[in-house]
Amino acid sequence: QWYYLKTHKLLKMRLLYSRLTALLSFILFLSFGGFTTAQTIVIPDTLKGWEDNWVVNLNGAQASFDNWSEGGVNTISGTFSTNYSKIYRGDLFAFGIRINGRYGQARLNDDTRKSDDLLTIRTRSTFGFSDRTRLSAYGTVMLRTQFRDGFEYNAKRNPAGADSLISGFFAPAYLTEGVGISFNAEKSFQMEAGLGLKQTIILREDLAPNYGLKQGDNYRFEGGLTTGITFQKEVVKNVQYNTDIETFTNLLHPINETDVYWTNEFIGKINSTLRTSLQFELRYDHDFSTDIQLKQVLSAGVSMDLF
Repeated sequence: QWYYLKTHKLLKMRLLYSRLTALLSFILFLSFGGFTTAQTIVIPDTLKGWEDNWVVNLNGAQASFDNWSEGGVNTISGTFSTNYSKIYRGDLFAFGIRINGRYGQARLNDDTRKSDDLLTIRTRSTFGFSDRTRLSAYGTVMLRTQFRDGFEYNAKRNPAGADSLISGFFAPAYLTEGVGISFNAEKSFQMEAGLGLKQTIILREDLAPNYGLKQGDNYRFEGGLTTGITFQKEVVKNVQYNTDIETFTNLLHPINETDVYWTNEFIGKINSTLRTSLQFELRYDHDFSTDIQLKQVLSAGVSMDLF
């Protein structure tokens, strides 16, 4: 009986410790979040002079099981994202820069994997033709890459079926430049079309074949046509919907190899700091795969405006 009581006490202490550890981990990871905004820089017509904004988002999720009859896998995940933007508007000229970074990890039992990874830097300048028209000329430059290595788990492209390294920092990185005409149909809806340049950079030459380059190459230059559509609207009270569609068509390739990036996000505002977010992203990059790439994330966490 003494042994039974002692064992029972130790099990209760272990369970309490497990729950406290899980709760602490959840609180820590709650500060990591994945809320984003529209990819295209939108500068309000009402702005005069300079304005800057810096937002940090934190979210997380956790599940723990101990002698649970239905079974389950212990999981904990967290994502950190930050978004800094600085915009300016004069009479007819406007300029904006945005830096967006996201990184997240998920742990399933003893296995830790990356769940999100993005780094983008975008600048955009516009010059309105007159106060009476919604048309303006624009110029934009954007850099897109990631922070850490990415793996295809149980990869089909690996004959042994093992995890396969498919990407890394600046492997790839995309640098794009574009000029053209933008049309602001209304404050929440914007369309643009023009000429564009695209450079693909692969610092790790062994990954070059994953992105349409020959083994040993680390750079590709393309010229073509670009289009973009941006829509931002509060669809219901405290729920914001953002969507962006961007395309790039290489003039030397068939039109069915057009690159397509389509992002969607619903952001629900619970109070001044708590947010929920549903993200859905679709990509088509013929250099990487002839299949459509899909990503969907449902998250909740904390959003803080630093300034």
